[in-house]
Amino acid sequence: MSMYKTLIRPIFFSLSPERSHHLALGMLDGLRKIPGIASLMKGMYRHEKPVELMGLKFPNRVGLAAGFDKNAEYIHALNHVGFGFIEIGTVTPKPQSGNPTPRLFRLPKDQALINRMGFNNDGLDAVVERLKKRPKNLIIGGNIGKNKVTANEDATSDYLKCLEALHPFVDYFTVNVSSPNTPGLRELQEKEPLTNLLRTLQQTNRAMPNPKPMLLKIAPDMEEGQLSDIVDILHEVDLEGIIATNTTISRDGLKTDNTEIESIGAGGLSGRPVKDVSTKVVKYLAEKGQGRFVIIASGGIFTPEGGHGGSPRHRSDAARAGRKGRCHAAHLAADRTEAGPIAAQRSGSCRRPPACGTRAR
Repeated sequence: MSMYKTLIRPIFFSLSPERSHHLALGMLDGLRKIPGIASLMKGMYRHEKPVELMGLKFPNRVGLAAGFDKNAEYIHALNHVGFGFIEIGTVTPKPQSGNPTPRLFRLPKDQALINRMGFNNDGLDAVVERLKKRPKNLIIGGNIGKNKVTANEDATSDYLKCLEALHPFVDYFTVNVSSPNTPGLRELQEKEPLTNLLRTLQQTNRAMPNPKPMLLKIAPDMEEGQLSDIVDILHEVDLEGIIATNTTISRDGLKTDNTEIESIGAGGLSGRPVKDVSTKVVKYLAEKGQGRFVIIASGGIFTPEGGHGGSPRHRSDAARAGRKGRCHAAHLAADRTEAGPIAAQRSGSCRRPPACGTRAR
């Protein structure tokens, strides 16, 4: 840890957040190709505490959420650092470059990021080709969204294309309607359009060979009435679970100077400041859901204590929502800030299972 803080972290922080992220992943991928290193990494970061959720057997509750490896480029490398599951994406039918750079900003004082990536990804065809060579012993989720140019009234078509193309190659799906960085996307969280979208996707999924578990990823910026609607929708369309939450558009309580925040502009805030609001959403869903669906918590988890037993929200040893525990698994905030661009690898080494991941952008 001391070597990381004194030597490695300053190097990465001298680069832009986006560049340091890709550099770190490229280094990890290069290391695992050196003879003997992959086995060494797997042994160092190995942690098995199996749990069965949604009909899938996870080696542990530690997972990496969408946004970290958008294009399934590094799934083989990430398979060697202790994760129980990896979620790729957000994937859209057509490739898109996302929003102009700079679009990723560190807030070191807050251990946070603001991003406005905008679903930048290589598109379905490229991702499918990579997933055809996926590790067989790794649970992979597919986080799906719509292209920026697709109108909301046509969004279902985009999600269906992603569902059908990825279906043979992923183990579960996450429907992302909560990124703040695609104009109008969060309007799909309203009750009527969301019900119609999820019903269509679930009906299509259930009609296909080997139906896959399906989850919904929601924003933290929702009122209790909206969350109550979400619970009703999940029950109505028989969705297997929910991921709470994505990034927030709130800037409340930040330590970073307000002038700097204003100069950064729009985007979703992730990292430690999201913890409280995400906790509130998870608690509400757990109480209202009464164990009827799986809850994967996401936001502000930096340590084993945050995901396992130190926080009342993320006790993975009391896994049933609505009981003493609040969720079944959770997502690490691997946000290239205080933990740096290799936060996911470091968290994978925990001997207790925090369940984890990053932001789908």
